[in-house]
Amino acid sequence: MKKILVIATITAFGMVSAQKNTLLLGGNIGYSSDNTSISGKKSEVESFSFTPTVGYQFSDHWTVGLNSTITSGKKPVGEGSLKENGFAIGPFVRYAVPLSQTFAVYGDLGAGYQNMKDTYTIGATSSERKMNGFYANFTPALFINFKNGFGLNFNIGGIRYGYLKEDGADVKNNKFNFSFGKEVGVGISKNFGLK
Repeated sequence: MKKILVIATITAFGMVSAQKNTLLLGGNIGYSSDNTSISGKKSEVESFSFTPTVGYQFSDHWTVGLNSTITSGKKPVGEGSLKENGFAIGPFVRYAVPLSQTFAVYGDLGAGYQNMKDTYTIGATSSERKMNGFYANFTPALFINFKNGFGLNFNIGGIRYGYLKEDGADVKNNKFNFSFGKEVGVGISKNFGLK
């Protein structure tokens, strides 16, 4: 029940619908946990992510900025465990359309650099690999304005493509993720006016 409550209250500080000449600061925090028991043997997969964001809204509809993402996760693999740590950073552009004083819809389009470090451990023995590459994504969302630039934003997934190549080896990973309707994101937002 505790984990369900944590997942249900995932906090996200996101960006609000565009208001000309404003600065927005924020980020998303996410956590997931998956416990499986097969014939009495338990398996737990956990992941955590943090996505800080900064942007400048230069018109009533357009925002440009910088996103970064820090991820960490662990899962059982064979007789050992795999720990994954990732980092991504890149620019984004947002187009927002106000529907009323309370509601707005927006879409974020971003791309940038990413890297991943995997550590596989069996007993006291560990092996490590590092990968570098790029990503591109699109996320549509809804913003609900409460008061003074504070509000909530909601999304139900998006589209993401990622490419990683292992350092010093001919190992490549191409990943396409279409998550519309499979994920839900909830965030708290704040706009800061500039003079």
